[in-house]
Amino acid sequence: MPSDSVPELSSMDVARLLLATLQTHEVRDVVICPGSRSAPLAYALAEAEAAGTIRLHVRIDERDAGFTALGLSLASGAPVPVVTTSGTAVGELLPAVMEANHVGARLVVLSADRPTELHGTGANQTTNQIDLFGVHVRSSINISAGGNPDSLVASAMAAAAGTNLLAPGPVQINVAFRDPLVPGPGDSLPTFGANLSSPPVPQNHENNISWGTPQQGAEFRTVVVAGHGAGPEAEDFARALGLPLFAEPSSNARFGPNAIGPYRPLLARHAHRIERVVLFGRATLSRPVALLLGNTDIQTALWAPKPAPWFEPGRRREQLISKAAELVRFAGNPPAGWLGCWQELGKQAETLIEECVDAGGLLNGPLVAREVWARVEGNLVLGSSNVIRDVDLCGTPADRTKARIYANRGLAGIDGTVATATGIARARTATKTTLLVGDVTFLHDVGGLLIGDGEPEPEMEVVVLNDAGGAIFSTLEHGAVAESGNYANAVERLFATPHKVRISSLAEAYGWQYVGVQSLDELRKLLSTGATGRRIIEVVVSRKELRTMHTSIADAVNTLSWPVAEG
Repeated sequence: MPSDSVPELSSMDVARLLLATLQTHEVRDVVICPGSRSAPLAYALAEAEAAGTIRLHVRIDERDAGFTALGLSLASGAPVPVVTTSGTAVGELLPAVMEANHVGARLVVLSADRPTELHGTGANQTTNQIDLFGVHVRSSINISAGGNPDSLVASAMAAAAGTNLLAPGPVQINVAFRDPLVPGPGDSLPTFGANLSSPPVPQNHENNISWGTPQQGAEFRTVVVAGHGAGPEAEDFARALGLPLFAEPSSNARFGPNAIGPYRPLLARHAHRIERVVLFGRATLSRPVALLLGNTDIQTALWAPKPAPWFEPGRRREQLISKAAELVRFAGNPPAGWLGCWQELGKQAETLIEECVDAGGLLNGPLVAREVWARVEGNLVLGSSNVIRDVDLCGTPADRTKARIYANRGLAGIDGTVATATGIARARTATKTTLLVGDVTFLHDVGGLLIGDGEPEPEMEVVVLNDAGGAIFSTLEHGAVAESGNYANAVERLFATPHKVRISSLAEAYGWQYVGVQSLDELRKLLSTGATGRRIIEVVVSRKELRTMHTSIADAVNTLSWPVAEG
């Protein structure tokens, strides 16, 4: 029950103070789901939106709300709260919180709660929400009903921003409210439009580092691997030192003359030539790269100027380097012709891969990925599973970066992908957002298509590669199990998960434009047109020959010999 010694704030006062403190910590966007116990926060947010100091995004599904907030935070670099009522609503946020933890996104769980006196009584929609997210949040604070939230909220937001020893990441602010949960009789919204200009959205800022040049004499066959989140500084480093660059699509470093597009199949035959690896970001896509980094005969270094959210110190074998000059010394000077050999191999491999994916004359995943990568500008969001790997295989590096690439690679799950893209689209409204996903990823988050009446619509296009199931498993060892005949039906049912969903009907139901694509020329034309609003492009392909295609690619690239110009 309330204490007699400390004056208790009303629920509306707590909500207003809490929101005011959040705004002093860069909060400009808030995602909210409907609920009764969170009503004080809803009314306080309505007041802030009317005053033009907050952009409010309403979603009915807490899981999608969490991923929408994640997308807003990824694209803006700012902390983004997601507001839920009490009970299971809070638990729905766990997948987004886990992803935010592993990518270092400042997702703020703002969970409403029942007051202490209702806990343990069987009261409706009441459970223990404190510390619900465990190790996946940087801080979890609880604000008792009627308590002043300022210092506790400030502490949580400081934890979300990270420290010298801890990477930025998600936090939970659990706040209890007592009745009444609504504004007082004399309260009202500010005059709408008085200050309704969109709040400024912080953008990502890249570090400009002067790498210099290595000292003469130290000569190593070094390559640069740019994993997820590496950033353009990986490309800067490779170019400055004249080193080949193996960059995943979501590294945002896959451009420039040193980037070797088909590095993955090339490593099968030529990895033994490498003496040292410099790693930027987190490598998540490729087994050949994982084998390269795990090879104890090769010295590896990880560029780590600040704490990373995805590993614990002492758990990786790479030498951690935080000084530019030290990283340059580690990489050393490449032998004469080292970069040129990789560039020549890359060109030859690109030609062979293009012949393999074009051979059947039909649309397939790698072809679609190649076209999307080559033509999309603005924001490009890539789904997990085969899609991002197809881009990694067939996406030819451009001379300069054309699109800002996003992908949920923290835990590489397929959940929440559509919602994440809508958040990115709302944060970066100046440019169009394109999402490339497989059908299973799309269907897993079909609720992310729902934008309520009156809500701002994202400028967004979804390209769905529909092969009626999960094609990635056919390219893994499960494909060989299926080919053996002993478990063919089990693999198809349990891994491929076939379906007959009509995506055109889903588009109509959720109010999206729909276009079905039958040819590569149609896809190219659609990607080149400046359509506005929300559109789904469905590309129907078969997955029956996918394993054979990947085998032919590997066999073809494996025939490439090391150029004679090796130093």
